[in-house]
Amino acid sequence: MAGLETTGSNPDVGLLYDINGLTATAPDWVDRVVTVAGEYGLILALVLLTVWTWWRVRRTDCREEAAGAVAAVVWAPLAAGIALLVNIPIRGFVGRPSPAEQHRGIEELVAVRGDFSFVSDHATLAMALAVGLFIAHRRAGLAGIALAVLLGFSRVYLGVHYPTDVIGGLALGTAVALLLSPLASALLTPLTKLIARSAKVGRLVWSPKGTREEAGSVEEEREQEQGREQQEDGVRQESGAVGVSRRRDRDLAA
Repeated sequence: MAGLETTGSNPDVGLLYDINGLTATAPDWVDRVVTVAGEYGLILALVLLTVWTWWRVRRTDCREEAAGAVAAVVWAPLAAGIALLVNIPIRGFVGRPSPAEQHRGIEELVAVRGDFSFVSDHATLAMALAVGLFIAHRRAGLAGIALAVLLGFSRVYLGVHYPTDVIGGLALGTAVALLLSPLASALLTPLTKLIARSAKVGRLVWSPKGTREEAGSVEEEREQEQGREQQEDGVRQESGAVGVSRRRDRDLAA
């Protein structure tokens, strides 16, 4: 496919020149900072934000609420991975070359590897993570969305993407994270609820707020609940064995 329009009075190209043209007057240290941030730094910040969100949503007195929130946090990186997979055929179908291959005067601060430009993988991954976090924790999600937008801007500044490449990536990440969220929640929440009931690994999902004594009482409650479940299983098995024995006795009597 010929790709998206890249010539003429295209505002996409004009905005590309405006943003990338900032490199001509910016100090060298600004270029270095944007390069590091646009390639790795902002993605790392989103990963750390994801870890913080997981740590934060566990701290609640309601186990069901914690399980649902942790399931949403788990969905965030999964959504990012799925969005990147969805983007593979899109990039091949559109087949849009990088800006430096199409236009003179573009300062490409990061060497591209011959990949197609539309849709931006960085923007797609960042926005899917951010929207997934927004489902779990509103403030963390808003911070993540801000980081994703900043990352998108940096990709245009670096000269490796058109603005529409970034907009497409932000839209794709949002769509995947939101549209598949109900299915992901239905699959992941039962698993996180099961983990939350575990005496050994339950704190991965639920760590109640309060003093150590309160946390200890919750742990004891969790162990007591497990004991009750095991006792109920034993009673059911014993009742079943008694029922079988009685039926056998009736058969012999007959």
